Amino acid sequence: MSSDPRVFFAAERTLLAWVRSGITVMALGFVVAKFGLFLTLLTATGADKNYVHQNNDFSNVFGIALVIIGVVITLGAQYNHHIYVRTLPPQDVPELAIRWLGSLLSLSIAFVGLLLAAYLVLA
Repeated sequence: MSSDPRVFFAAERTLLAWVRSGITVMALGFVVAKFGLFLTLLTATGADKNYVHQNNDFSNVFGIALVIIGVVITLGAQYNHHIYVRTLPPQDVPELAIRWLGSLLSLSIAFVGLLLAAYLVLA
């Protein structure tokens, strides 16, 4: 049976695409969470100086939820990748210099996402 490393590399590309999607959802969550602050600043500089928009609880909660969803997407992609690679025959898994690099990337991104969620909760 001949070796076909394209199967493994396709799995790596899929993992990286899901990690990219997770990062995008986390970034959208950050923007949504900070949109309430933007509205507060916008209304403070508007025509009516007495009215200041201060109800940004919904945007904070929704933004934090999006950040956590991005973390879950990243961790789920890592889990699926790990399970799939374990099912590959050994000849389809190429000898890489750093096999765990994709896992390190996705776990690091998930950790940074958790830190971002904690920052948004505490800020």
